[in-house]
Amino acid sequence: MRILLAEDDRIIADGLCRSLRHGGYAVDCADNGIDAETALLTNTYDLLILDLGLPKLPGLEVLRRLRARKANTPVLILTALDAIDDRVRGLDLGADDYMAKPFELAELEARVRALSRRSSGTTRVMECGTLTFDQTDRCALVNGERLDLSARELGILEILLTRANRLVSKDHLVDHLCGWGEEVSHNAIEVYVHRLRRKLESTGVNIITMRGLGYYLEKPADERRP
Repeated sequence: MRILLAEDDRIIADGLCRSLRHGGYAVDCADNGIDAETALLTNTYDLLILDLGLPKLPGLEVLRRLRARKANTPVLILTALDAIDDRVRGLDLGADDYMAKPFELAELEARVRALSRRSSGTTRVMECGTLTFDQTDRCALVNGERLDLSARELGILEILLTRANRLVSKDHLVDHLCGWGEEVSHNAIEVYVHRLRRKLESTGVNIITMRGLGYYLEKPADERRP
């Protein structure tokens, strides 16, 4: 996957480039809108990570020109302009996702993976008993029927599914559920898990509490290894 990162903050750009390249992505960097526009005209990218506050040519104009050419390159806006009007305008111009600075690197990487799956037409689905979790569409289904889960409940379920039959601490859940500026207490985690457990009663999937340690998701008996 080849990514164009259009970001004029050198510290942010260097950190993102290192992280994304470590994840196996090929990354080109542009520190102004003119260079970003030129790169998009002369190369094919699987994803554009776009800062709105670019010098020489604003990010929104880069996006407008890209979509005017009927290019369907996925675009993740990454900017300090986080007012609702800025978000709406960016999305209306054709952005696929939007993240405000400062941001959590792990969340950005997850969004990059999600956009990559969407653009390639592939999905990542986890199954456990009658429960199906689609990581691309961010939904849980039981026998084909969508479960009504909050965003926090979906996040906890995804973490527990990826570590099925392994202990997950409350600290781990907090670290992976919270972005910048957010706080979730251990008591709140207990409430989310309690609600999630009730909604999973019909699936054969159990969330086991290890007092003082955390939780683990127990697969149905017929799926466990001998």
